[in-house]
Amino acid sequence: MRTYYCLSLFIWTYMFHTVDAIPLEEKASRDLPSKRVVDLTKDDSKMLHRTKRGWMWNQFFLLEEYTGTDTQYVGKLHTDQDKGDGNLKYILTGDGAGSLFVIDENTGDIHAAKKLDREEKSLYILRAKAIDRKTGRQVEPESEFIIKIHDINDNEPKFTKDLYTASVPEMSGVGTSVIQVTATDADDANYGNSAKVVYSILQGQPYFSVDPESGIIKTALPDMSRENREQYQVVIQAKDMGGQMGGLSGTTTVNITLTDVNNNPPRFPQSTYQFNSPESVPLGTHVGRIKADDPDVGENAEMEYSIAEGDGTDMFDVITDKDTQEGIITVKQNLDFESKMLYTLKVDASNTHPDPRFLHLGPFKDTAVVKISVEDIDEPPVFSKLYYLIEVDEDVKEGSIIGQVTAYDPDAMNNLIKYSIDRHTDMDRIFSIHSENGSIFTLKPLDRESSPWHNITITATEINNSKQSSHIPVFIRILDINDHAPEFAMYYETFVCENAKPGQLIQTVSVMDRDDPPRGHKFFFEPVPEFPLNPNFTIVDNKDKTPAHSRNKMSTYLLPILIFDNDYPIQSSTGTLTIRVCACDNQGNMQSCNAEALVLSAGLSTGALIAILLCIIILLVLVVLFAALKRQRKKEPLIISKDDVRDNIVTYNDEGGGEEDTQAFDIGTLRNPEAREDSKLRRDVMPETIFQIRRTVPLWENIDVQDFIHRRLKENDSDPSAPPYDSLATYAYEGNDSIADSLSSLESLTADCNQDYDYLSDWGPRFKKLADMYGGDDSDRD
Repeated sequence: MRTYYCLSLFIWTYMFHTVDAIPLEEKASRDLPSKRVVDLTKDDSKMLHRTKRGWMWNQFFLLEEYTGTDTQYVGKLHTDQDKGDGNLKYILTGDGAGSLFVIDENTGDIHAAKKLDREEKSLYILRAKAIDRKTGRQVEPESEFIIKIHDINDNEPKFTKDLYTASVPEMSGVGTSVIQVTATDADDANYGNSAKVVYSILQGQPYFSVDPESGIIKTALPDMSRENREQYQVVIQAKDMGGQMGGLSGTTTVNITLTDVNNNPPRFPQSTYQFNSPESVPLGTHVGRIKADDPDVGENAEMEYSIAEGDGTDMFDVITDKDTQEGIITVKQNLDFESKMLYTLKVDASNTHPDPRFLHLGPFKDTAVVKISVEDIDEPPVFSKLYYLIEVDEDVKEGSIIGQVTAYDPDAMNNLIKYSIDRHTDMDRIFSIHSENGSIFTLKPLDRESSPWHNITITATEINNSKQSSHIPVFIRILDINDHAPEFAMYYETFVCENAKPGQLIQTVSVMDRDDPPRGHKFFFEPVPEFPLNPNFTIVDNKDKTPAHSRNKMSTYLLPILIFDNDYPIQSSTGTLTIRVCACDNQGNMQSCNAEALVLSAGLSTGALIAILLCIIILLVLVVLFAALKRQRKKEPLIISKDDVRDNIVTYNDEGGGEEDTQAFDIGTLRNPEAREDSKLRRDVMPETIFQIRRTVPLWENIDVQDFIHRRLKENDSDPSAPPYDSLATYAYEGNDSIADSLSSLESLTADCNQDYDYLSDWGPRFKKLADMYGGDDSDRD
């Protein structure tokens, strides 16, 4: 019996040190008591000695999640040294000792104090000791043992995600993989079927299926259409125990979306579209929009519109709006209601990204008929040309018709049209136009040399609707007529030596002509027929634009030359060439010239020229003397004194207080004649004769102020030394009325004669108001 126990203990100890698991087939015999005696030493220099020791084990495995009322019995420690007298004490140390595992120190029985979970910890390593209570010494060496937690199916499978999202193209075949789901089981996969998971589908049939082992979800129906249904919700279950009854399970949800493919062609919702467009719309105007429906989305729904055929392919165009996928009908050429009132188009709508896999379903395009009605609009008149060019001779008579413009009303009503000239283009009013037939005629003479071109604008306006008008430019070219005589290009004055040889060229003159003949200029030169031929000079025609002159023998001359052109009618003029005869040295250098001038045989004499010159000089001298005397003449001033009363006049705008105001003027001076100073000589002028000073008679008895003033006024009027032009008299008495008429300008309007106030308008803006009051007509003043 002892040998059996020792053998059992040795086998268990060996298994622990090699960390070997106990096979499942030993479960039937591992509950039997065993006893091992092992003597191990760590000293390599000593040989191992086998000692006799014996442990008894009742159990090595413990079930997890124990739900009994009593503590779960784990096993029993026992040694051969235990005599049963209670002298030995068993002590347990290691993982969970004292908390999870407790030992009866007298008997060595081990119990589990708490419920254990294999998923938290599946293996516990413990150490056991047997101590003598009296001596406190171990009776056996400390030994280790293992408690393994036996698994039960207490965990359901759990998916890695609570919610899965997947997509698959529509029209996919059966068995197309969508997504793989995965579930894990926390139970021991090496013990039974607790961790063996099997997948199944609870919701989503018959559209999808799931592989029971891999968890791959696949399509189960062919040609599923996104347009019919786009979203699917599939519920997958994972069950352990190989799917057998009693196994635990977990579920997850998979949201599957069918993605779009281009399997639908565009379709117009209606076969015919009707639009209206005014005939006056500008090019590029949008007439209308059409749209074909495509159940696809994204680029699979993108389409392009085009005009397939119709009688308006040249008049209209269609463009595609990329944002709204609409076809926009636009005007390509100008419309005319009178020419055509209705257009018919066939418009195609086709996909731009067709899928070759679905071309067998039919053409991916659709056709619709578009009818466009042109509306009549009151249009302005239309001229027969874009512009007019009129050529007219410059000698045309006033009132002559030089050309005609024509315009017509393009509307069906064919309203009457009137013509007019834009006067901003003809400020001088040289031309006019007949308002009914458009004939252009002249109002003033034309002159090509001043204005070779006239650019005017003609306006054609409907009589019934003045807002409808058109404008056309008319270019009038003035053709040249030979109406200007040639003349010298400049004033010519030439010099010749008095000893010049006969035939010598002394001057070449140039001629200009304002006309522009089509064959070019050509001039001829001849002496003036009215004057006799001068033997001293001859005129030689150079056959171009210049004649040459030569001197025979004479003094200073004014030689007239007849110039005429070769155009029709021939125009001629007379130019005068001044030729002075000068004294020259032997080398031909001029030294002095004679001032005598002759006009051939009919010239003025030298005496006459001198007399004219003297008259001019005398006249200039008289003018100079008159101006000098006028500047030297100065008037004596009328007032020499610095006390000029005119400089001491101060104007105040204050109104006095009347007779009661004694502060402004002392009226006592007027009432007391003695207060008046004696007559004094004037200080501003020097009198030529000193008159005897007359002393006036005192007027004590006359205290009337009015009589006093009249008496003093009479004395001043009779005093030759006090003329009225420089006297200053103050009158402080206000009488009953005045014998003089009113001096106010307000009474001037009632005068018998009218006064001209037009000069007020020339005084500037400061007098504008006054000029408006007095410068108007009599009716305005009334």
